[in-house]
Amino acid sequence: MVLCFTQMKITIRKIKPSDINWIKKIFIDYWNGDFVVSKGKIHKPEELEGFIAEINNKKVGLVTFKLVRGKIEIVTLNSFLKRKGIGNSLLEKVIKLAKIKKVKIIWLITTNDNLNALKFWQKRGFNIVKIYPNAIKISRKIKPQIPLIGQNGIPLKDEIELEIKIN
Repeated sequence: MVLCFTQMKITIRKIKPSDINWIKKIFIDYWNGDFVVSKGKIHKPEELEGFIAEINNKKVGLVTFKLVRGKIEIVTLNSFLKRKGIGNSLLEKVIKLAKIKKVKIIWLITTNDNLNALKFWQKRGFNIVKIYPNAIKISRKIKPQIPLIGQNGIPLKDEIELEIKIN
């Protein structure tokens, strides 16, 4: 997807029911299927809350999440314009929601191969709190299309849990 914008005013809005087909396409295009698996659990777009980033009414980013047991789990984050503040803007909106709902922890799962995600989250104050060795083997039983080799030619094996505490 190639997008070009002269004015970079990012607006963030809540997901609407009419966005679900677009979100399913994002899941298929970027997450290898119409659902995501983390810690052995299936996450479907229609079951998630989230925000969409737009510039000039064009969708340029998506964050999906679940509020469970007083914590927010970020399920997916996609930015279609790199290094333009879209991921930051989406994360800021989730943090703002956490403060409104008095949520103290935002957490997520990424994989051992996803060096860009590990860098992104840690630069924004997230800490690695758990590593689940060989967890992808379980996820592949649920979602066989998860590749054996991930980003950067790294074997895709482990899930890494990161979290940030919200004041």
